[in-house]
Amino acid sequence: MRTVRLTLDEALVKELDKVAKKLGTTRLAFARAALRAALAYAASEEEERRHRSGYERKPVRPGEFSDWEDEQVWVD
Repeated sequence: MRTVRLTLDEALVKELDKVAKKLGTTRLAFARAALRAALAYAASEEEERRHRSGYERKPVRPGEFSDWEDEQVWVD
């Protein structure tokens, strides 16, 4: 593991401590989980951007997926 120093404003530290205590965890454990969640969100956003870019470069053609329409199962 590597040590990283962060400078946070007092209001953020107070809120962090309050939430960590309420969740029964430590400031560090909460911060690690929050950073992991933020990184996962950023990766998801990047994947969405790549998908959107791909469809902009090569849009779906009319009828491209019509062969599969009869295979769909719609459940009530």
